[in-house]
Amino acid sequence: MKKVLYFASVLFCAALFSCEKEDIGGTETESMAGDWYVTVEAVDENGNVVDPDFNGKRVHMMTYNTAANSASEMYVDDLGTENGEFLGMKAKVVCNPSAMTFASNGTVANETSHSKKVSDDLQITDGKIMLGAGHQNNGSVADSIDFWMEYSSDAYATQYNYKKYHIHGVRYSGLAEND
Repeated sequence: MKKVLYFASVLFCAALFSCEKEDIGGTETESMAGDWYVTVEAVDENGNVVDPDFNGKRVHMMTYNTAANSASEMYVDDLGTENGEFLGMKAKVVCNPSAMTFASNGTVANETSHSKKVSDDLQITDGKIMLGAGHQNNGSVADSIDFWMEYSSDAYATQYNYKKYHIHGVRYSGLAEND
């Protein structure tokens, strides 16, 4: 009987200690990744707002890591045009998670194949994510994002006399009162 209890306790201890969870960890751009609600403003050459509410509403965008999981690159994605979002823009940008900055480092190809508005090269400049620098609709503090974007054959820009877009907003909170 002692042997049975001894083996049972050994098996129990082995099963208990073999069930430890392994720490998986995050991605290289985890600090910069997120869902964002942004406002898009069309601006002229001098940065003056020409159309303060270009899209008529706030736009849902995302920033996330690439498949390479490199700390020096991430995606900026406005989630396409099917859901009435901004332009159908998805671009891989150079980023610096320690400085919380990003830019396209020249022009980059728009990787969103379904976009009918942006079909050529994009340029994203002066991108930054600021922790705790924004405010939600309900007044709570949130992280904010700010960057500039332009693309070479923007028909709207020529028609309405603006040069590029100023895109800025706050991290998605998950609360309906902030949508």
